[in-house]
Amino acid sequence: MVNITSGAPDGADLLVVPVMSDRVPACSDDLTPDLDALEVLLDAKDFTGKKGQTLFVSTPQGPAPEMLLVGLGDEVDAEGLRRAAGTVTRICRRYETIATTLHHVDLEDAASAVALGSWLGAYSFDEYKTEPKPVALSSVVLVDEEDLADPIASSAAIARGVVLARDLINRPAWDKAPAVIAQVCEGLSDKIEVTVYDEDQIADAGFGGLQAVNLGADNPARMVVMRYSPEGATKTVAFVGKGIVFDSGGLSIKPAAGMETMKTDMAGAAAVMGAMQAIAELGLVVNVTGITPFTENMTGGSALRPGDVMRAYNGKTMEILNTDAEGRMVLADGLALAAEDDPDLIVDIATLTGACKVALGPLVGGLVAIDDEAADLVLNAAEASGEAMWRLPFIEEYRSMVESDIADMKNIGGRWGGAITAAIILSEFVENIPWVHLDIAGPGRADKTEHYVFKGGSGFGVRTLVATAEALSD
Repeated sequence: MVNITSGAPDGADLLVVPVMSDRVPACSDDLTPDLDALEVLLDAKDFTGKKGQTLFVSTPQGPAPEMLLVGLGDEVDAEGLRRAAGTVTRICRRYETIATTLHHVDLEDAASAVALGSWLGAYSFDEYKTEPKPVALSSVVLVDEEDLADPIASSAAIARGVVLARDLINRPAWDKAPAVIAQVCEGLSDKIEVTVYDEDQIADAGFGGLQAVNLGADNPARMVVMRYSPEGATKTVAFVGKGIVFDSGGLSIKPAAGMETMKTDMAGAAAVMGAMQAIAELGLVVNVTGITPFTENMTGGSALRPGDVMRAYNGKTMEILNTDAEGRMVLADGLALAAEDDPDLIVDIATLTGACKVALGPLVGGLVAIDDEAADLVLNAAEASGEAMWRLPFIEEYRSMVESDIADMKNIGGRWGGAITAAIILSEFVENIPWVHLDIAGPGRADKTEHYVFKGGSGFGVRTLVATAEALSD
């Protein structure tokens, strides 16, 4: 990652200065440009400081040979600052050193927001490029006389978690078979105890959902349990992430175009992995369990068939009517396993339903919960993190839509309310423990590049999970 420090702008190739609407600089530093002297240029470029505007200006007499004015609009919040900083590092990779006063806005934790946005905007995934685009950017300096080491370090931990999740999501499926990605889990941190169930142990333990989805795949499944248990922690949160490393739909096969992005169907598990790494690095005083069932959903000769019935880890049975509704099957095992420890909160996260993306679009995650206090805790964590979540209702009357004639439930609920009926199915596996379900089918993978988000795996959810753990820490 790019090196971020605080200090003087000496030797910088570019100075980045925030500007509010009506051309008012959003900082009181001596480096604030004399915008009146630039009036003709600003008029010619129609630069008013509105949100999202950028303008490069040559400043041979300044502390850097060039200056970039960044519009923040009438007012700015932490997420707006993250996006502005991310835009800077995304579009300014030809400069080796950037100095910025973006964090001089009147906003609490501005330095953390700028550092995090800068790191995320500098992201690239070029592991499979024979000739990756050259990048000169190596350092960002937050211009300040104060030592900003603490906010920079905390942002670095979160950024590394998001980058880990993005890299895993973007990796081709054949390079992240369940056994391979389980090894990545084992190397996240020496503060995390990891247990990996192989295919025989999965069968012996009774993880029937994971076993059923894996039937058509050549690569065997893995169930991974990660435990972070710091001294002095009194509360426990469990995160359960869907880890379908490739989803063909099984025998209810997807059309070819529908499979193009299905290497990203493990975005929920990737978010849990990134969050676990960040939480351990931050040293949060809360017990955290991360559970990630990994498998492919394929069409081999032994594949699960519509009409089959599987038995989940807690003994409940599910009639399979659509093998492409596999995420809830592996989550059923993960949730039931999480409930055994009786944690204070369970949060599952998954690219689960197209219905949620239809309802909320590509940028907003859906949240479903029965317990209002648990829902508010996670919603507040998401808002503080800058990840958009919207609470969907949990409608008891819809349980009839997933009733089965031959099993405890069906794995689909019909055409209508698909995001809600999927959550109703999941609720059968959490006992009476406070539980929140996050459906990130939209924001888990980005359709286009903008501000600090790049087309492909977004790492969405890592920040919300970390903030949730932080809210429960002692």
